[in-house]
Amino acid sequence: MQTPVVFIIFNRPYHTEQVFEVIRQAQPSKLLVIADGPRSNRPDDREKCAAARGIIDRVDWDCQVFKNYSDLNLACDPRIIDGLNWVFDTVEEAIILEDDCVPDPTFFPYCEQLLERYRHDERIMNISGQNVLFGRKRTEYSYYFSRFTLCWGWATWRRSWQYFDVSLKLWPEVRDRKFMKDILEDPYAVKVWQRTAQMLYDGRLTGWDFKWMFACWLQNGLCIISDRNLVTNIGYGAEATHIHDEKDPYIKMATEAMDFPLKHPPFIIRDLEADKLTQRTLFDYDPNILKKVQNKLKKILDF
Repeated sequence: MQTPVVFIIFNRPYHTEQVFEVIRQAQPSKLLVIADGPRSNRPDDREKCAAARGIIDRVDWDCQVFKNYSDLNLACDPRIIDGLNWVFDTVEEAIILEDDCVPDPTFFPYCEQLLERYRHDERIMNISGQNVLFGRKRTEYSYYFSRFTLCWGWATWRRSWQYFDVSLKLWPEVRDRKFMKDILEDPYAVKVWQRTAQMLYDGRLTGWDFKWMFACWLQNGLCIISDRNLVTNIGYGAEATHIHDEKDPYIKMATEAMDFPLKHPPFIIRDLEADKLTQRTLFDYDPNILKKVQNKLKKILDF
């Protein structure tokens, strides 16, 4: 496979190995690895981080391996943002996986073909292998178009990532001119994301993936969503950064192989109904409550 693969790891060798084995099957010609450093207050982190990085040294196919390893712990958001900036300074396009996102093997050719097909179409900014419709079919084609940049297994181009803005400097103008209504249309979604964007802007909420989605919205960009779920997330429990309940419905979602050749839609139109369903399930939360939960977990887990 010629498309570069980005692998984001930290201190979970068990999870890292599972994702690595699927990457090994795909045999990308370039593998770019982003790794955060051990936390100073967690003595066992040093050994765990070393074990996770050791898995990368087991590349046994013809592959250029690029390593962006931090000696210090930068924390999830800064490490991923800095790492992806490095990635797109290095390559033009990439498929991106975190250490707890296990893809079906067909995820790779799905992304590779769509990266090529839409390489110069600036309407498309993100390709996702994550589908959260729980089997509800929205299309007879292999994928549909969405406003949501789902990031448990995704791909994009340098031309898109250039718009990422960690500070959300355009948010005040978007807010004051009520552009969120034009972007999202659904009044419920507008209400949720206005609060979320404000908290991100104020620094009261973290979320590199939300900031990425906001960057795409500001360019009127669309995300490709596979018509079936191609990636399962195995990251939960005490060591997880965000998900601690194994009963979370988005954990260990079943995957289904993509059929080839891909059936491409003959149009590029956002599926508003699919987005409404995604909003009401995946993004149906109050960011103020989410922040309280984050703070409580931080005290308990000291991460």
